[in-house]
Amino acid sequence: MAGLKYLSGFGNEFASEDPRCPSALPEGQNNPQVCPYGLYAEQLSGSAFTCPRPTNKRSWLYRILPSVRHKPFTAEPCGDLSESWNDVEPNPNQLRWRPFNIPKASEKKVDFVSGLHTVCGAGDSKSRNGICIHLYACNTSMTDRCFQNSDGDFLIVPQQGKLLVTTEFGKMMVEPNEICVIQQGMRFSVDVFGETRGYILEVYGAHFELPDLGPIGANGLANPRDFLVPVAWYEDRTVSAGYTVINKYQGKMFSCQQDFSPFNVVAWHGNYTPYKYNLENFMVINCVAYDHADPSIFTVLTAKSTRPGVAIADFVIFPPRWGVADHTFRPPYYHRNCMSEFMGLIKGHYEAKEEGFQPGGASLHSIMTPHGPDVDCFEKNSTATLKPERVAEGTMAFMFESSFSMAVTKWGLDTCNRVDKEYYKCWEPLRSHFNPKWKPASK
Repeated sequence: MAGLKYLSGFGNEFASEDPRCPSALPEGQNNPQVCPYGLYAEQLSGSAFTCPRPTNKRSWLYRILPSVRHKPFTAEPCGDLSESWNDVEPNPNQLRWRPFNIPKASEKKVDFVSGLHTVCGAGDSKSRNGICIHLYACNTSMTDRCFQNSDGDFLIVPQQGKLLVTTEFGKMMVEPNEICVIQQGMRFSVDVFGETRGYILEVYGAHFELPDLGPIGANGLANPRDFLVPVAWYEDRTVSAGYTVINKYQGKMFSCQQDFSPFNVVAWHGNYTPYKYNLENFMVINCVAYDHADPSIFTVLTAKSTRPGVAIADFVIFPPRWGVADHTFRPPYYHRNCMSEFMGLIKGHYEAKEEGFQPGGASLHSIMTPHGPDVDCFEKNSTATLKPERVAEGTMAFMFESSFSMAVTKWGLDTCNRVDKEYYKCWEPLRSHFNPKWKPASK
Protein backbone atom coordinates (compact mmCIF):
# COMPACT_ATOMS: atom_id res chain seq x y z
CA MET A 1 0.00 0.00 0.00
CA ALA A 2 1.68 3.16 -1.20
CA GLY A 3 2.35 5.84 1.34
CA LEU A 4 2.62 3.71 4.48
CA LYS A 5 5.15 5.13 6.92
CA TYR A 6 7.04 3.47 9.75
CA LEU A 7 9.21 4.22 12.76
CA SER A 8 12.47 2.26 12.96
CA GLY A 9 14.08 0.41 15.84
CA PHE A 10 13.54 -2.61 18.05
CA GLY A 11 11.94 -2.15 21.47
CA ASN A 12 12.37 1.63 21.40
CA GLU A 13 10.28 4.17 23.26
CA PHE A 14 8.19 5.45 20.36
CA ALA A 15 5.61 8.24 20.09
CA SER A 16 3.21 8.75 17.18
CA GLU A 17 0.23 10.94 16.33
CA ASP A 18 -2.09 10.77 13.36
CA PRO A 19 -1.23 14.02 11.50
CA ARG A 20 -4.93 14.83 11.27
CA CYS A 21 -4.82 15.54 15.04
CA PRO A 22 -1.60 17.36 15.91
CA SER A 23 -0.68 17.57 19.61
CA ALA A 24 -2.95 14.63 20.45
CA LEU A 25 -0.34 13.21 22.84
CA PRO A 26 -0.60 14.71 26.33
CA GLU A 27 2.42 16.69 27.40
CA GLY A 28 4.36 15.66 30.48
CA GLN A 29 1.99 12.92 31.71
CA ASN A 30 0.15 9.80 30.59
CA ASN A 31 -3.31 10.25 32.04
CA PRO A 32 -4.49 13.87 32.26
CA GLN A 33 -7.88 14.73 33.69
CA VAL A 34 -9.01 15.63 30.18
CA CYS A 35 -7.03 14.33 27.18
CA PRO A 36 -6.52 16.45 24.05
CA TYR A 37 -9.40 16.21 21.56
CA GLY A 38 -11.56 14.59 24.26
CA LEU A 39 -9.81 11.23 23.82
CA TYR A 40 -9.71 8.36 26.29
CA ALA A 41 -6.36 7.26 27.73
CA GLU A 42 -5.84 3.48 27.85
CA GLN A 43 -2.71 1.58 28.82
CA LEU A 44 -1.81 -1.72 27.15
CA SER A 45 0.59 -3.69 29.35
CA GLY A 46 2.76 -6.44 27.90
CA SER A 47 4.56 -7.19 31.16
CA ALA A 48 3.94 -7.09 34.88
CA PHE A 49 4.03 -3.56 36.29
CA THR A 50 7.01 -4.52 38.46
CA CYS A 51 9.23 -6.04 35.76
CA PRO A 52 12.75 -4.59 35.66
CA ARG A 53 12.93 -1.56 33.44
CA PRO A 54 14.80 -3.32 30.56
CA THR A 55 11.97 -5.86 30.26
CA ASN A 56 9.01 -3.64 31.15
CA LYS A 57 6.64 -3.31 28.19
CA ARG A 58 3.67 -0.99 27.94
CA SER A 59 2.11 1.56 25.63
CA TRP A 60 -0.41 4.32 26.19
CA LEU A 61 -3.17 4.61 23.59
CA TYR A 62 -5.31 7.73 23.13
CA ARG A 63 -8.54 6.63 21.51
CA ILE A 64 -11.96 7.92 20.56
CA LEU A 65 -13.70 5.23 22.60
CA PRO A 66 -12.08 2.79 25.04
CA SER A 67 -11.86 -0.89 24.17
CA VAL A 68 -13.95 -1.79 27.23
CA ARG A 69 -17.11 -0.63 25.44
CA HIS A 70 -18.38 -3.91 24.00
CA LYS A 71 -21.06 -6.55 24.58
CA PRO A 72 -20.14 -9.70 26.57
CA PHE A 73 -17.88 -12.30 25.01
CA THR A 74 -19.54 -15.55 23.97
CA ALA A 75 -17.94 -18.83 22.89
CA GLU A 76 -17.12 -19.34 19.23
CA PRO A 77 -16.22 -22.54 17.35
CA CYS A 78 -12.44 -23.04 17.37
CA GLY A 79 -12.27 -24.58 13.91
CA ASP A 80 -8.84 -26.13 13.47
CA LEU A 81 -7.20 -24.11 16.25
CA SER A 82 -6.24 -26.40 19.10
CA GLU A 83 -4.29 -26.62 22.32
CA SER A 84 -5.28 -30.26 22.93
CA TRP A 85 -1.98 -32.08 22.75
CA ASN A 86 -3.31 -35.50 23.73
CA ASP A 87 -5.90 -35.99 20.97
CA VAL A 88 -3.53 -38.26 19.04
CA GLU A 89 -0.76 -40.59 20.16
CA PRO A 90 2.81 -39.23 20.19
CA ASN A 91 4.69 -39.65 16.92
CA PRO A 92 8.53 -39.47 17.02
CA ASN A 93 8.96 -40.02 13.28
CA GLN A 94 10.43 -37.51 10.89
CA LEU A 95 7.46 -35.66 9.42
CA ARG A 96 7.19 -33.70 6.21
CA TRP A 97 4.18 -31.95 4.74
CA ARG A 98 3.57 -31.21 1.09
CA PRO A 99 2.46 -27.60 0.43
CA PHE A 100 -0.65 -26.92 2.48
CA ASN A 101 -3.84 -26.32 0.52
CA ILE A 102 -5.29 -22.84 0.07
CA PRO A 103 -9.08 -22.69 -0.22
CA LYS A 104 -10.46 -21.35 -3.49
CA ALA A 105 -12.51 -18.18 -3.14
CA SER A 106 -14.94 -19.53 -5.74
CA GLU A 107 -15.71 -22.44 -3.42
CA LYS A 108 -15.62 -20.81 0.03
CA LYS A 109 -14.59 -17.40 1.31
CA VAL A 110 -12.07 -17.83 4.13
CA ASP A 111 -10.42 -14.95 5.98
CA PHE A 112 -7.26 -14.95 8.09
CA VAL A 113 -8.93 -16.02 11.35
CA SER A 114 -11.18 -18.71 9.87
CA GLY A 115 -8.13 -19.96 7.92
CA LEU A 116 -6.01 -20.69 11.02
CA HIS A 117 -4.95 -24.31 11.59
CA THR A 118 -2.77 -25.59 14.44
CA VAL A 119 -0.09 -28.00 13.24
CA CYS A 120 1.75 -28.75 16.48
CA GLY A 121 2.66 -27.36 19.87
CA ALA A 122 3.21 -27.97 23.55
CA GLY A 123 2.63 -26.36 26.91
CA ASP A 124 -0.33 -24.49 28.26
CA SER A 125 -1.71 -20.99 27.76
CA LYS A 126 -3.25 -21.00 31.25
CA SER A 127 0.10 -21.45 32.95
CA ARG A 128 1.72 -19.05 30.45
CA ASN A 129 4.38 -21.46 29.25
CA GLY A 130 4.25 -22.96 25.80
CA ILE A 131 4.32 -22.76 22.04
CA CYS A 132 1.98 -23.32 19.10
CA ILE A 133 2.76 -23.52 15.40
CA HIS A 134 -0.10 -22.62 13.09
CA LEU A 135 -0.65 -22.41 9.38
CA TYR A 136 -2.92 -19.77 7.83
CA ALA A 137 -4.52 -20.27 4.42
CA CYS A 138 -7.12 -17.75 3.26
CA ASN A 139 -8.52 -15.90 0.26
CA THR A 140 -10.68 -13.08 1.67
CA SER A 141 -10.05 -9.94 3.70
CA MET A 142 -11.47 -9.54 7.19
CA THR A 143 -14.50 -7.25 7.08
CA ASP A 144 -15.71 -5.59 10.29
CA ARG A 145 -13.80 -8.26 12.22
CA CYS A 146 -10.59 -8.07 14.22
CA PHE A 147 -8.57 -10.59 16.19
CA GLN A 148 -7.04 -10.36 19.65
CA ASN A 149 -4.75 -13.07 21.02
CA SER A 150 -4.95 -12.99 24.81
CA ASP A 151 -2.71 -16.08 25.06
CA GLY A 152 0.55 -14.98 23.47
CA ASP A 153 2.52 -13.36 20.68
CA PHE A 154 2.09 -14.17 16.98
CA LEU A 155 5.16 -14.19 14.74
CA ILE A 156 3.67 -14.28 11.22
CA VAL A 157 5.71 -15.53 8.24
CA PRO A 158 3.92 -14.89 4.91
CA GLN A 159 4.77 -17.45 2.21
CA GLN A 160 2.30 -16.60 -0.58
CA GLY A 161 0.45 -13.31 -0.87
CA LYS A 162 1.02 -10.05 0.97
CA LEU A 163 -0.87 -8.99 4.09
CA LEU A 164 -2.16 -5.52 4.91
CA VAL A 165 -2.26 -5.66 8.69
CA THR A 166 -4.31 -2.96 10.39
CA THR A 167 -3.55 -2.64 14.10
CA GLU A 168 -4.47 -0.28 16.90
CA PHE A 169 -1.06 1.32 16.34
CA GLY A 170 -1.39 1.78 12.58
CA LYS A 171 -1.01 -0.19 9.33
CA MET A 172 1.74 -2.50 8.07
CA MET A 173 2.16 -4.10 4.66
CA VAL A 174 3.89 -7.44 5.09
CA GLU A 175 5.04 -9.37 2.02
CA PRO A 176 6.66 -12.79 1.57
CA ASN A 177 10.28 -12.65 2.79
CA GLU A 178 9.15 -10.28 5.54
CA ILE A 179 7.77 -11.15 8.97
CA CYS A 180 5.63 -9.31 11.45
CA VAL A 181 5.04 -9.75 15.17
CA ILE A 182 1.68 -8.95 16.77
CA GLN A 183 2.23 -9.06 20.51
CA GLN A 184 -0.19 -10.38 23.12
CA GLY A 185 -3.46 -8.48 23.40
CA MET A 186 -3.05 -6.25 20.35
CA ARG A 187 -6.11 -6.11 18.09
CA PHE A 188 -5.53 -6.45 14.37
CA SER A 189 -7.32 -7.16 11.09
CA VAL A 190 -5.84 -8.64 7.90
CA ASP A 191 -6.58 -7.71 4.29
CA VAL A 192 -5.39 -10.11 1.57
CA PHE A 193 -5.18 -9.80 -2.21
CA GLY A 194 -5.91 -13.31 -3.45
CA GLU A 195 -4.94 -16.79 -2.33
CA THR A 196 -2.70 -16.34 0.69
CA ARG A 197 -0.69 -18.72 2.88
CA GLY A 198 1.91 -18.57 5.64
CA TYR A 199 3.15 -19.81 8.97
CA ILE A 200 2.69 -18.57 12.54
CA LEU A 201 4.84 -19.14 15.61
CA GLU A 202 2.91 -18.43 18.81
CA VAL A 203 4.64 -18.22 22.19
CA TYR A 204 3.09 -18.00 25.66
CA GLY A 205 4.69 -16.31 28.64
CA ALA A 206 7.54 -14.52 26.86
CA HIS A 207 8.04 -11.92 24.18
CA PHE A 208 10.39 -12.10 21.22
CA GLU A 209 13.68 -10.27 21.56
CA LEU A 210 16.92 -9.97 19.64
CA PRO A 211 19.42 -12.70 20.55
CA ASP A 212 22.55 -11.80 22.49
CA LEU A 213 25.56 -11.46 20.20
CA GLY A 214 28.34 -12.51 22.59
CA PRO A 215 31.75 -12.49 20.88
CA ILE A 216 30.18 -11.34 17.59
CA GLY A 217 30.15 -7.90 19.20
CA ALA A 218 27.77 -4.98 18.88
CA ASN A 219 26.60 -5.48 15.30
CA GLY A 220 25.30 -8.27 13.11
CA LEU A 221 22.43 -10.70 12.49
CA ALA A 222 19.16 -8.73 12.62
CA ASN A 223 20.09 -5.12 13.30
CA PRO A 224 17.64 -3.15 15.50
CA ARG A 225 17.38 -0.26 13.04
CA ASP A 226 15.79 -2.54 10.42
CA PHE A 227 12.68 -3.31 12.47
CA LEU A 228 9.72 -1.12 11.50
CA VAL A 229 6.78 -0.02 13.64
CA PRO A 230 3.58 1.49 12.17
CA VAL A 231 2.67 5.12 12.72
CA ALA A 232 -0.61 6.17 14.29
CA TRP A 233 -3.68 5.99 12.07
CA TYR A 234 -7.30 6.10 13.17
CA GLU A 235 -10.77 5.66 11.79
CA ASP A 236 -13.80 7.19 13.50
CA ARG A 237 -16.34 4.77 12.09
CA THR A 238 -19.69 3.64 13.44
CA VAL A 239 -20.66 0.09 12.48
CA SER A 240 -24.41 -0.12 13.02
CA ALA A 241 -24.55 -3.75 11.89
CA GLY A 242 -21.97 -4.65 14.53
CA TYR A 243 -18.20 -4.97 14.60
CA THR A 244 -16.91 -8.38 15.78
CA VAL A 245 -13.92 -8.70 18.09
CA ILE A 246 -12.59 -12.26 18.13
CA ASN A 247 -10.60 -13.20 21.22
CA LYS A 248 -8.34 -16.24 21.59
CA TYR A 249 -8.34 -16.94 25.32
CA GLN A 250 -7.05 -20.04 27.12
CA GLY A 251 -6.82 -21.84 23.80
CA LYS A 252 -10.49 -21.24 22.94
CA MET A 253 -12.23 -18.71 20.72
CA PHE A 254 -14.71 -16.07 21.84
CA SER A 255 -16.34 -13.11 20.14
CA CYS A 256 -18.10 -9.93 21.17
CA GLN A 257 -19.94 -7.15 19.36
CA GLN A 258 -19.47 -3.41 19.42
CA ASP A 259 -20.79 -0.63 17.22
CA PHE A 260 -17.52 1.11 16.35
CA SER A 261 -14.16 0.33 14.79
CA PRO A 262 -11.46 -0.70 17.31
CA PHE A 263 -8.87 1.10 15.16
CA ASN A 264 -9.75 4.45 16.69
CA VAL A 265 -6.38 5.26 18.30
CA VAL A 266 -5.46 8.83 17.39
CA ALA A 267 -2.06 8.81 19.12
CA TRP A 268 0.10 6.47 21.17
CA HIS A 269 3.46 6.23 22.89
CA GLY A 270 5.41 3.40 24.47
CA ASN A 271 7.62 0.39 23.78
CA TYR A 272 4.96 -2.32 23.37
CA THR A 273 4.09 -2.31 19.68
CA PRO A 274 3.59 -4.50 16.63
CA TYR A 275 6.51 -4.55 14.22
CA LYS A 276 7.78 -5.96 10.91
CA TYR A 277 11.17 -6.97 9.52
CA ASN A 278 12.53 -7.71 6.04
CA LEU A 279 14.57 -10.93 6.08
CA GLU A 280 16.78 -9.59 3.27
CA ASN A 281 18.30 -7.19 5.80
CA PHE A 282 19.76 -10.03 7.90
CA MET A 283 23.55 -9.72 8.24
CA VAL A 284 24.71 -13.31 7.81
CA ILE A 285 27.58 -14.71 9.88
CA ASN A 286 29.18 -17.82 8.38
CA CYS A 287 32.26 -20.08 8.49
CA VAL A 288 35.27 -18.78 6.58
CA ALA A 289 37.82 -21.50 7.43
CA TYR A 290 36.44 -24.99 8.06
CA ASP A 291 33.54 -26.96 9.59
CA HIS A 292 29.89 -26.06 9.90
CA ALA A 293 28.64 -23.60 12.52
CA ASP A 294 25.51 -24.36 14.50
CA PRO A 295 22.33 -22.86 12.99
CA SER A 296 21.99 -20.58 16.03
CA ILE A 297 24.16 -18.10 14.11
CA PHE A 298 21.10 -17.52 11.90
CA THR A 299 18.73 -16.57 14.76
CA VAL A 300 16.56 -13.54 13.98
CA LEU A 301 14.42 -13.46 17.13
CA THR A 302 14.28 -15.50 20.32
CA ALA A 303 11.72 -15.99 23.08
CA LYS A 304 13.78 -16.92 26.11
CA SER A 305 12.82 -19.38 28.82
CA THR A 306 13.82 -19.00 32.47
CA ARG A 307 16.81 -21.29 31.85
CA PRO A 308 19.86 -19.38 30.60
CA GLY A 309 20.64 -20.13 26.98
CA VAL A 310 17.47 -22.20 26.44
CA ALA A 311 14.66 -20.76 24.33
CA ILE A 312 10.94 -21.35 24.41
CA ALA A 313 11.35 -20.71 20.70
CA ASP A 314 13.90 -19.32 18.26
CA PHE A 315 13.09 -17.99 14.79
CA VAL A 316 16.00 -18.96 12.55
CA ILE A 317 16.49 -18.34 8.82
CA PHE A 318 18.79 -19.82 6.16
CA PRO A 319 19.33 -16.92 3.76
CA PRO A 320 21.48 -16.59 0.63
CA ARG A 321 25.17 -16.47 1.59
CA TRP A 322 28.67 -17.48 0.56
CA GLY A 323 30.02 -20.96 1.37
CA VAL A 324 33.83 -21.04 1.54
CA ALA A 325 34.76 -23.63 4.19
CA ASP A 326 37.75 -25.84 3.29
CA HIS A 327 37.94 -29.63 3.94
CA THR A 328 34.27 -29.51 4.98
CA PHE A 329 30.95 -31.12 4.17
CA ARG A 330 29.13 -27.84 3.77
CA PRO A 331 25.39 -28.63 3.96
CA PRO A 332 23.72 -29.34 7.33
CA TYR A 333 25.18 -32.37 9.06
CA TYR A 334 23.39 -35.47 10.39
CA HIS A 335 21.99 -34.61 13.74
CA ARG A 336 19.96 -35.55 16.80
CA ASN A 337 18.85 -32.63 18.94
CA CYS A 338 17.39 -31.99 22.40
CA MET A 339 15.25 -29.30 20.73
CA SER A 340 12.27 -29.64 18.35
CA GLU A 341 12.89 -28.33 14.83
CA PHE A 342 9.97 -27.21 12.63
CA MET A 343 11.04 -25.96 9.21
CA GLY A 344 9.20 -24.11 6.47
CA LEU A 345 10.18 -22.83 3.05
CA ILE A 346 9.16 -19.41 1.79
CA LYS A 347 10.75 -19.72 -1.65
CA GLY A 348 13.40 -21.58 -3.61
CA HIS A 349 15.07 -24.95 -2.96
CA TYR A 350 16.48 -25.91 0.43
CA GLU A 351 20.05 -27.19 -0.03
CA ALA A 352 19.75 -30.35 2.10
CA LYS A 353 16.56 -31.61 0.39
CA GLU A 354 16.10 -29.95 -2.97
CA GLU A 355 13.25 -32.14 -4.22
CA GLY A 356 10.71 -33.10 -1.54
CA PHE A 357 10.79 -29.97 0.62
CA GLN A 358 8.65 -27.39 -1.18
CA PRO A 359 7.55 -23.78 -0.62
CA GLY A 360 4.38 -23.75 1.47
CA GLY A 361 5.21 -27.13 2.99
CA ALA A 362 6.96 -27.97 6.24
CA SER A 363 8.89 -30.57 8.22
CA LEU A 364 9.14 -31.49 11.89
CA HIS A 365 12.11 -33.27 13.43
CA SER A 366 11.17 -33.93 17.02
CA ILE A 367 13.43 -34.13 20.05
CA MET A 368 16.23 -36.68 19.50
CA THR A 369 14.79 -37.84 16.16
CA PRO A 370 17.65 -38.22 13.63
CA HIS A 371 17.65 -36.04 10.54
CA GLY A 372 20.01 -34.60 7.97
CA PRO A 373 20.68 -34.32 4.24
CA ASP A 374 19.08 -36.76 1.84
CA VAL A 375 21.19 -39.20 -0.16
CA ASP A 376 21.51 -36.97 -3.24
CA CYS A 377 22.75 -34.06 -1.16
CA PHE A 378 25.24 -36.26 0.71
CA GLU A 379 26.72 -37.92 -2.36
CA LYS A 380 26.93 -34.69 -4.34
CA ASN A 381 28.59 -32.68 -1.57
CA SER A 382 30.96 -35.43 -0.46
CA THR A 383 32.71 -35.29 -3.83
CA ALA A 384 32.17 -31.65 -4.83
CA THR A 385 35.12 -29.42 -5.66
CA LEU A 386 35.37 -27.00 -2.76
CA LYS A 387 35.48 -23.46 -4.05
CA PRO A 388 33.69 -20.30 -2.96
CA GLU A 389 30.05 -20.57 -4.00
CA ARG A 390 26.74 -18.89 -3.37
CA VAL A 391 24.50 -20.98 -1.13
CA ALA A 392 20.70 -20.75 -1.13
CA GLU A 393 20.54 -18.15 -3.89
CA GLY A 394 16.86 -17.28 -4.44
CA THR A 395 15.90 -19.33 -1.39
CA MET A 396 14.57 -18.55 2.07
CA ALA A 397 14.03 -21.42 4.47
CA PHE A 398 13.33 -20.90 8.16
CA MET A 399 13.13 -22.88 11.39
CA PHE A 400 11.01 -22.57 14.50
CA GLU A 401 13.20 -24.27 17.11
CA SER A 402 11.86 -24.98 20.58
CA SER A 403 12.93 -26.62 23.83
CA PHE A 404 9.38 -28.02 24.07
CA SER A 405 8.64 -31.54 22.89
CA MET A 406 5.86 -30.70 20.46
CA ALA A 407 2.77 -32.80 19.78
CA VAL A 408 1.19 -32.81 16.34
CA THR A 409 -2.54 -32.15 16.16
CA LYS A 410 -5.11 -34.37 14.48
CA TRP A 411 -5.39 -31.73 11.76
CA GLY A 412 -1.63 -31.82 11.21
CA LEU A 413 -1.36 -35.61 11.09
CA ASP A 414 -4.59 -36.51 9.37
CA THR A 415 -7.20 -33.90 8.46
CA CYS A 416 -4.98 -31.70 6.29
CA ASN A 417 -4.08 -34.75 4.17
CA ARG A 418 -0.67 -33.24 3.34
CA VAL A 419 1.71 -35.55 5.25
CA ASP A 420 4.34 -37.05 2.96
CA LYS A 421 4.29 -40.70 4.04
CA GLU A 422 7.32 -41.44 1.83
CA TYR A 423 9.59 -38.95 3.61
CA TYR A 424 11.72 -41.60 5.32
CA LYS A 425 12.67 -43.01 1.93
CA CYS A 426 14.94 -40.06 1.15
CA TRP A 427 17.49 -41.65 3.53
CA GLU A 428 16.93 -45.29 2.57
CA PRO A 429 19.58 -45.33 -0.24
CA LEU A 430 22.35 -44.13 2.10
CA ARG A 431 25.05 -46.80 1.87
CA SER A 432 28.11 -47.69 3.87
CA HIS A 433 31.39 -46.13 2.72
CA PHE A 434 33.36 -47.85 5.48
CA ASN A 435 36.79 -49.11 4.38
CA PRO A 436 38.72 -50.91 7.14
CA LYS A 437 41.87 -50.78 4.96
CA TRP A 438 41.83 -46.99 4.72
CA LYS A 439 45.15 -45.29 5.38
CA PRO A 440 45.86 -41.60 5.72
CA ALA A 441 47.49 -40.07 2.67
CA SER A 442 51.25 -39.84 2.95
CA LYS A 443 52.59 -36.34 3.37
